[in-house]
Parts: sequence; C-alpha cells; structure tokens
Amino acid sequence: MPNYPQRKPLRLKDHDYSADGYYFLTICTKEKRCILSSITVGAQLDAVVKLSPYGMAAETYIKSIPGIDSYVIMPNHVHMIIHKANGKSIASDVRSFKALTTRKLGVSIWQDYYYDHIIRDEADYLTKRRYIEENPAKWSEDEYRVT
Repeated sequence: MPNYPQRKPLRLKDHDYSADGYYFLTICTKEKRCILSSITVGAQLDAVVKLSPYGMAAETYIKSIPGIDSYVIMPNHVHMIIHKANGKSIASDVRSFKALTTRKLGVSIWQDYYYDHIIRDEADYLTKRRYIEENPAKWSEDEYRVT
C-alpha cells in the first residue's frame, strides 16, 4: 500500500456546521484558473467586476443558497458569507452549489475543497464583510492570484 501524506483536517473537529451562525467561505476554481470574472481597477481604487459566462452561472447558484448574506466573484475564486439557520450543513450548501454550477456549465470548474471560517462575533463579521467589499480593488495583491 502506498504511503500517502496525511492531510490536515480542514474543519473544526467538534463544530456542528449545520448550527445557526455566520460562516465565511472561499471556493476556488481548479488550478486557480481565472475564468469567473475580470477586474478593472480605476484611479480611485474603484473596481469593476465583469462576470464571464462561468461567473454568471456561479452567481445564479450563489443567489439560491439559503441565507446568503454577501458575496464577491473574483477571477478564480468566490468569497461569501452565509447565515445558517435552516439545519443544513455548510458542506451540503457547497456541494449543491458546485453540482448545480457543474450541471449548468457541463464541466466541473471547482477545486475539491473549500475554506471556511466560523464568524464568532460582530467585529469578525464586519471584518469579513469589508474584506468581501474591498477584495476586487485589491486583486493585484490577492493571495489567490496566480501569475
């Protein structure tokens, strides 16, 4: 049997991801390909996000996620805040989002995994919300940008 490296668990061991609360998610495209949108940043750091057909499909299904609070579609990833209050798990929402987008496009464009952050209080919420709002203007510095 091959000796594969052990992956670090991505989720908190004892957290109930179907519990009421706010969650910040990041979902990346395969190989971080820039296929969802293009971003133009003006002199005043005003950013214009223009969605591609892939990005438009993603937006359709993001809007259908119960409890979606805010989101941004970057060239190779999406950030969103979800307010969970329906008993379904975050994993279930992400799985549905990816499956519906894949079915619509006829091809899978997403990485297998996603990043989540449990928003713990109002200050944390405001920080994540501001990050989503400001992220397009900072695309040139973005940690997910592949050059």
